[in-house]
Amino acid sequence: MDKQTFQSLLTEEVKLYKSLLETENNDWIVKGFIDVNRNIYTITNDTKVVSKIIEIILIPQLDDFAKRHSLSMELPSAQNFYPDLTFKDEEGNIFAVDFKSSYYTDEMKVNGLTLGSYWGYFRNRNIKKNTNYPYSDYKCHLVLGVLYRQSVIRAFPF
Repeated sequence: MDKQTFQSLLTEEVKLYKSLLETENNDWIVKGFIDVNRNIYTITNDTKVVSKIIEIILIPQLDDFAKRHSLSMELPSAQNFYPDLTFKDEEGNIFAVDFKSSYYTDEMKVNGLTLGSYWGYFRNRNIKKNTNYPYSDYKCHLVLGVLYRQSVIRAFPF
């Protein structure tokens, strides 16, 4: 598979993902965490928490995407490795997909995004530094970006 085909397939796929993260009223579908004692903890606006929830919801969908297109999907072998997901086709071509999320600070501005470590795989693209494969081995590098609006945290009885 070439990079244009992969990018096109992924672009079509993610058009459906808004409905996985929001209700029809544009409310966030996740309201909190529940423990084994059925205690409920509401979610904060902490960007790391929100980003991880987005990944947890979307990774199974992306795994289905991979299977439908005869790809395998690999997670990184360590927590801070690039990329978040590696897709591999039957010929061994690999494609990087990295999750990035941020929030709107007002109607027209976004807080910002970080793309990665300049001192690691960006600088030395032929070695495996914080990656499972050298950066240069990937046919393409794509960002799956999610922008969201922060709202007032509310407690919800369940």
